[in-house]
Amino acid sequence: MLKSAVLRLATLAVVLLLLLSRTGAQRLRDPSKRMAAAPPKAHAKGQCCEDVRALKVQVANLTSLLEELTRKQDTVVRQMIDLDHQNRQQEARVTEAESKYSEINNRVEIMQLQAAQSVTQTSSDAIYDCASLYSRNYKISGEYKLPADEFLGTPDLEVFCDMDTNGGGWTVIQRRKVGLTSFDRDWKQYRKGFGAIRGDFWLGNDNIFRLTRQPTVLRIELEDWEGETRYAEYQYFTLSNELNSYKLFIANYSGNAGQDSLRYHNNTNFSTKNKDNDKCVDDCAQLRKGGYWYNCCTDSNLNGVYYRYGEHTRNSDGITWYGWHGPNYSLKRVEMKIRPQNFQP
Repeated sequence: MLKSAVLRLATLAVVLLLLLSRTGAQRLRDPSKRMAAAPPKAHAKGQCCEDVRALKVQVANLTSLLEELTRKQDTVVRQMIDLDHQNRQQEARVTEAESKYSEINNRVEIMQLQAAQSVTQTSSDAIYDCASLYSRNYKISGEYKLPADEFLGTPDLEVFCDMDTNGGGWTVIQRRKVGLTSFDRDWKQYRKGFGAIRGDFWLGNDNIFRLTRQPTVLRIELEDWEGETRYAEYQYFTLSNELNSYKLFIANYSGNAGQDSLRYHNNTNFSTKNKDNDKCVDDCAQLRKGGYWYNCCTDSNLNGVYYRYGEHTRNSDGITWYGWHGPNYSLKRVEMKIRPQNFQP
């Protein structure tokens, strides 16, 4: 508003200056007017020049003031831009903090557990798996850290606990749901485990062997690309040690996943692409592109290739469960999870 007023005043002054200049020029060009006004001419001309000089001074002052106001306005605009940028950054930080709040809130009990684990425990207090966590009232599904097993000489272990499904207490040993992690791995990788505990992963044959020293239940959950779900449950599940190639033993199938598609793999050794332990002339791990308890070769292939949208008629190396969708349909999601037989919700 101030800038507009100054501009109007400056414009008026310039117009007035032009009019005065034009009037003086006309008088100089008209001889009759010069003769008629001869006596007071010097005084009038001197007065006109003084007026012009005064107006020029005013215009110069106004121009200087205008330039100063313009500089101040530019400074204010830059400050406003900086403040707006800082405000946007602050809003982004607040949004990020709010998005993490619920996760942090849900992990409070988990952090309390980890603090408790630093205290020396008796054998009766030892935490072996997610079921033992559940029995100590840790009932939030999520990531937990199991302490080292001094008897087996194994380090602490990050696990994902399902504390909701069918009573809870499940330790997840395998998950396929994203498709970005290849399961076509070698023996060493399957022994140690790989993947992301919140995404697709294999917990590791050594770790699964550690967790199945006691009588264990295995639950397999399946989902197809139409959103339908099935499950298979085995009341007995265990693995041998590495010396015996992590041989699989299962029994007592139940569930709604159709024909038992893991029975064919019972009492078979684990195979990978660089360690062929199957019962077939063919190298099943190479053909099915995963690590698994291959027979000759499969009725299921839960560690196969992640094909999207189900059908993969060219090959039989997808994530398959023959008792539900047959050999040429790759499932969308699979989870394998275990808990002790004596678990009580």
